Amino acid sequence: MTESLRTRLARLKFNLFPAYRFGGGRVTYVRHDWQEIHVEVPLSWRTRNYAGTIFGGSLYAAVDPIYMMMLIQTLGEEFTVWDTEAEIDFQKPGESTLSAEMEIPDSELEPLRELDPGESTNRTYEVDLVDEDGTVHATVEKTLYVRRDDQ
Repeated sequence: MTESLRTRLARLKFNLFPAYRFGGGRVTYVRHDWQEIHVEVPLSWRTRNYAGTIFGGSLYAAVDPIYMMMLIQTLGEEFTVWDTEAEIDFQKPGESTLSAEMEIPDSELEPLRELDPGESTNRTYEVDLVDEDGTVHATVEKTLYVRRDDQ
């Protein structure tokens, strides 16, 4: 699937947002329906740690807001979405650009859309940050709280 003009503009605005921009990551793709987003974290002077590899905080910052943003955009204003937990498992130092592809399929959204007003649930998502060869360098697990607002 492709980006729409609307998601392309949202991607550009998001990459300019200071809290995201200065973490060192960048959003490289937003599918037209917001159900798939790709990010990259290059090894650069902004992301390099004392050991010469990608700073773990940059890896986490690149994926931190993405699932919440995807759910807010796909579910709409009648839902409240919050991050509640996160965990990162560092497996190998990042010595080159790392990327992550996050996707929320329709089968995941359907039960959320069926929540009754005032009803809530938690959802856990996992994403790998990989190099160009597909080697996993870190795995991030995010837990999000989703509630259908009272109407």
